Amino acid sequence: MWETGVSRGGNGSAGQAGGRRRQVVPGGTPAVPAQPCDLVTVPARQGLEAVDILRLRDGVGPVLHDGACDTLGFLVPPGTAAGWDVPGSACTQTHGRGIVLGAAGGDGVPDGPPVTGSGWLVSPEGAGAAATDPVVLRAALGEAARTIAAVDSCQ
Repeated sequence: MWETGVSRGGNGSAGQAGGRRRQVVPGGTPAVPAQPCDLVTVPARQGLEAVDILRLRDGVGPVLHDGACDTLGFLVPPGTAAGWDVPGSACTQTHGRGIVLGAAGGDGVPDGPPVTGSGWLVSPEGAGAAATDPVVLRAALGEAARTIAAVDSCQ
């Protein structure tokens, strides 16, 4: 059985209906295909603004938060770390180091977040894309930084 992804808005988003399809495992839980990924980490305030922007426009892939909610981590396609240069953020290459999005446990249901001490802000099953497009994320982080600067200058 297959399930169509949910529309998150924007033109040509990977998360729009008719785009990405997910296999459903017994019990109705969508199975997220296992795939390596890199991780872009940002301060929580900027990350939350970026998540809102991405949800409204182009869809957002899975997003992690740390236990203290100080940072957010956007899962992006492998190879992103090689060219990532956005000030105030970091991109960690995770391919080959055990972080694989969608790894299933023994019961066929995806395990929890791939990073110890983290939780899902946007789970893979609720995301509008398998991973956040780095070009779109870069633009959203820039817009989020400008929004925060504007708000802070008014106080």
